[in-house]
Amino acid sequence: MEGDEENIVNWIVYGVILWSSLFVLTRKIFEKRSFDFCNRIVSTLHACLAVTLSILSVEDWRCPVCPLASQPTPLQAQTLAISVAYLIYDLICCLFDNQIKLDNSVHHIVSIVGLGGGLAYKMCGSEMVAAIALTEMSSPFLHMRELLKELGHKDSDLNLAADILFAVIFTLARMGGGPYLTYVTLTADIPILLKTMALGLQLVSAFWFYKIARMVKYKLTNRTSKRVPLQ
Repeated sequence: MEGDEENIVNWIVYGVILWSSLFVLTRKIFEKRSFDFCNRIVSTLHACLAVTLSILSVEDWRCPVCPLASQPTPLQAQTLAISVAYLIYDLICCLFDNQIKLDNSVHHIVSIVGLGGGLAYKMCGSEMVAAIALTEMSSPFLHMRELLKELGHKDSDLNLAADILFAVIFTLARMGGGPYLTYVTLTADIPILLKTMALGLQLVSAFWFYKIARMVKYKLTNRTSKRVPLQ
């Protein structure tokens, strides 16, 4: 058992080094781009990897979150460790950026404590990888819309498409699957820490859903008004 814990710690430590090194490499490749631009490229890579590994780690597609409150499988543990490493890297990375966002920092801390707690307790493997899949599913489109802005496509149809895809996938995943996953976690026989983190993550998602809904409404309204011919 001690060997398994040591392996998880190694995965997290090496993961932080890997994500950090990847960011440094990205900065060298896109040296004329901003700090945020390079970080979002790394974040997009993590999102794609995390969702892929989460899907591959599902044991039974008839019940993706089964068995409930179970010990993570080796692949699930690795998936969780890789994401914890990324979240630690990204939280540190955000401290060096000029635009520190409180809601994003809270999300990172809640996720790190929640996933780390699950690994420490050796519980909720299926639920946690499902949470990673749901939370990261919309991330590539979130980052795409910001990358497009820096590339000069802020008001383009492509950027609007990225906005809409992000909003739709976020809503279906976090406000559709999210509440169910939160309910399953809250009703399971698990430590209160894991229940608290699951509820906290869902509350953050609900707050973001409110902001995203306002953003989409503003963009669609603004775009429609621009197309109305002057009288």
